[in-house]
Amino acid sequence: MKFFIDTASLSQIKEAQDLGVLDGVTTNPSLMAKEGISGEERVIQHYIDICNIATGDVSAEVISTDYAGIIREGEKLAALHPNIVVKVPMIRDGVKAIKYFTHKGIKTNCTLVFSAGQALLCAKAGATYVSPFIGRLDDVSTDGVALIAQIRRIYDNYGYETQILAASIRHPMHIVQCAEVGADVATCPLSAIVALFDHPLTTIGLEKFLADHKKAAQQTAKA
Repeated sequence: MKFFIDTASLSQIKEAQDLGVLDGVTTNPSLMAKEGISGEERVIQHYIDICNIATGDVSAEVISTDYAGIIREGEKLAALHPNIVVKVPMIRDGVKAIKYFTHKGIKTNCTLVFSAGQALLCAKAGATYVSPFIGRLDDVSTDGVALIAQIRRIYDNYGYETQILAASIRHPMHIVQCAEVGADVATCPLSAIVALFDHPLTTIGLEKFLADHKKAAQQTAKA
């Protein structure tokens, strides 16, 4: 399973890249605003900066909701860097635009997906990625991971090549659960990725190894 980091923070992207486990980046207008990035020119430059750090696909989201606007924005974003993936909302004009981008060889990520039916439409249009938001589904008492499993079965039934990108991940168990049911990608905050390192038995075991080593070294020195 690929690991993407869900942020617009250049420092967090660099940290994840340095860990050696990063496969790509996803962003959205809310994450850009969180970093104080606004205005078309600054947003465009920020995407370029991200691509200069990360080595994998970078999802760049359009803000238009009409077909012509999505196409115009998407083509401009795709021209910025070979790693750019045009992120398009799950709406009628969005799906139409995905079909257009597919014919043009432009990679796409269909976002704000909350049902298997929506995911099926994304695959039919040829989306590179589909982004089901599992955390937001959990928030309304719906099993987000179960949706990932359902989409996996449907895609496998018909040989769709669209990659399932589990989004709105809240904690490390979401990552593990998505891996179990066959998500192709998990996009996560840095905190969720880093949390995978932690286990109390690892900490206890390492402390004991180091303590035993120190004790043995002291005994050798006395001898």
